[in-house]
Amino acid sequence: MRAALLVWIVFSPCGLVWAAGNWSQFRGPDGEGHAAAERLPLNWSENENVVWKTAIHDRGWSSPVIWGDQVWVTTATRDGHELFAVCLDRATGAIVHDVRVFEVADPQRIAAANTYASPTPVIEAGRVYVHYGTYGTACLDTASGDVLWTRRDLNCDHEAGAGPNSSPFLVGDLFVVHVDGRDVQYIVALDKLSGDTVWKTDRSVDYSTVPENQRKAFTMPTLVPRPGGQDGDARQLVSPAAQAVYAYDPANGEELWKVRHSGWSIAPRAVYGQGLIFVVVDHDHPELWAVRPDGVGDVTESHVEWKATQGMPARSSPLLVGDLLFVVSHGGVATCLDATTGDPVWKKRIEGKYSASAFSAGGRVYFFNEDAICTVVKAARQFEVLSINQLAEEQLMASPAVAGDSLFVRTENHLYRIDDLSSQ
Repeated sequence: MRAALLVWIVFSPCGLVWAAGNWSQFRGPDGEGHAAAERLPLNWSENENVVWKTAIHDRGWSSPVIWGDQVWVTTATRDGHELFAVCLDRATGAIVHDVRVFEVADPQRIAAANTYASPTPVIEAGRVYVHYGTYGTACLDTASGDVLWTRRDLNCDHEAGAGPNSSPFLVGDLFVVHVDGRDVQYIVALDKLSGDTVWKTDRSVDYSTVPENQRKAFTMPTLVPRPGGQDGDARQLVSPAAQAVYAYDPANGEELWKVRHSGWSIAPRAVYGQGLIFVVVDHDHPELWAVRPDGVGDVTESHVEWKATQGMPARSSPLLVGDLLFVVSHGGVATCLDATTGDPVWKKRIEGKYSASAFSAGGRVYFFNEDAICTVVKAARQFEVLSINQLAEEQLMASPAVAGDSLFVRTENHLYRIDDLSSQ
């Protein structure tokens, strides 16, 4: 284990009992950026409301995942030769485990904006699952830090300066992840206990006529209801990819429907509500499409309810709060849309560029830009800025996490825990 890293403890509560709410995957328990916190801080800075600040070695853009008294992130050396999983104590920020999970002999080059540890882990009681794209997938025991199983054959070509980014998640006893590269494009489900393949489904679009760089995607699936299913609790995996958005049966990987488009390098995760799926379908010219989830086969011409084409997010995921959709473009145009019609409710410019996905808590929306500045706005039809908060001048690309009434923010070199200390 590496030497203990810098930990700055501003406040350490005694006899702490964790409030309900872990943050088990990218964008939280429901995967859509909703936090149950009632007393999340509205204001903070380097010197205000910081419970602890811990240095994380090397580089990674994975979001924190939280279970019980542990916080996990992944990180990697800048050259991609060593890949790590790091566990911190939730109360103090102290390093509990620092595990070198994989060594990579010949990593491909990646874009300057990416890292070799960008996919977010997924966690449950006793186990954390880490994924580094083509470089390896592993399950670790959260108590000991021991590696329980690994897979190094979920390979694809990340070349052309892209790198890994698709995050995994759990569906019952299945570990599900996208593998969308220049060479192969598929979705795969592993047995979470053994790592063995349960099913694997190739994308059904014919990519042979598609340029190699336009076959890639970097997002992850979302589990949504399946209207009209024979089972009253029927669900489906909505899985955006290059050239199409797919839906699969999570039990066996059978393709249920698809919507064709012409985009690629898709990063935002889809969200669901108001009977619709809201999905971004391109990176270079991002559009947000609202799709009905009750289709069978190719439903491109029949199930797209509306499209929004101006100021849509290339990197950050949409956020649905009631009947309002909140998005922010990479260039900092924040937009509120009526989810049922796609009509803009308001559109305002906020400071900075945006890669991290917004989240909601207590009637607020939290937008973090790439300079670690967070603009908090009211989750409402009237645009109202509630606060603007600045941490140290470090790059921020990772989406924040929320557990209990604590905010966990990862910057280029540190992980923060931020609380409303006035209410302690």
